Amino acid sequence: MAIEFPRVPHPDDQVREQAVQRHRQLTKPEGSLGRLEELGSWLAAAQGACPPQPLSRPRVVVFAGDHGVAQHGVSAYPSEVTGQMVANFVAGGAAVNALAAVAGAGVRVVDIAVDAETPDPVGKYRIRRASGSIDREDAITQEQAEAAIEAGRAIADEEIDGGADLLIAGDMGIGNTTPAAALIGSITRTEPVVVVGRGTGIDDAGWSRKTAAIRDAMHRAKAAQGDPVRLLATIGGADFAALAGFLAQASVRRTPVLLDGVVVGAAALVAEELAPGARRWWLAGHRSVEPAHRFVLERLDLTPLLEFDMRLGEGSGALAALPLLHASIAVLRDMATFTDAGVSSS
Repeated sequence: MAIEFPRVPHPDDQVREQAVQRHRQLTKPEGSLGRLEELGSWLAAAQGACPPQPLSRPRVVVFAGDHGVAQHGVSAYPSEVTGQMVANFVAGGAAVNALAAVAGAGVRVVDIAVDAETPDPVGKYRIRRASGSIDREDAITQEQAEAAIEAGRAIADEEIDGGADLLIAGDMGIGNTTPAAALIGSITRTEPVVVVGRGTGIDDAGWSRKTAAIRDAMHRAKAAQGDPVRLLATIGGADFAALAGFLAQASVRRTPVLLDGVVVGAAALVAEELAPGARRWWLAGHRSVEPAHRFVLERLDLTPLLEFDMRLGEGSGALAALPLLHASIAVLRDMATFTDAGVSSS
């Protein structure tokens, strides 16, 4: 089965220009609200309407999966935590739940490759139990990579058809910053030692093991260069493949996406290869402290909204930035123009 995405449409540049012109008429010095003005214009272009409509149903989808490489000392936490955290998401007790409540977003968690039993409907799109240890074996098969991409596409369609007007992809998986760094290093042709980070807070010995695992994984992946599906199968995993399908399909469906940190960023690099131009529909919620994330932002030409030294994942950094999008829309919709307010413009 060959994976193909339709041509990704462009956000509406004419509407973007209308938003820029409207900002010049509002009761403030031109440019005085900085990036809030840029955000509002971007959202107007994405929606094809000026002023843009308030976001009525932003949705976070957390993609959960385990990774065999976690069994080799690259994480400060055991693999069992992935399944335990899925239960915590469902119960509403995680950071993503708390932040989503503040930002007015709904939360959904999907089990793509958790190495534990999960309840329905969380496991509806499960591909397998855990991905392989990428430093010594393929993460998944080619067929599983294709199935996971299609699962991500289907999840995006379900959310958009259900009324989602902005999507946030989150991640949960002990050890997942190792395949993330390997994917980013492979796609951006960056040395392993440069992309490796501390993940969940590993010590120096763990960092050395993680660096070696990423080096070996990237060496194994050389034969997959230029083939995004094969790369996902070799050193990514089912959760990364589903994330990539989700992000690509959101862009095909003209739905804006607020990206999170390094794991989602790695999947975004692959999604851009699967569906060129998908990045035009994405904003970077924040800059993770994980070193590899800066290579994602540079490659996708995205400027993060926040730099809060966050590295949790789950969609937390994107959710922290979501109120800025609400604010940017309110400025364009609710502020009076100089003419309306009877205020001199010069």
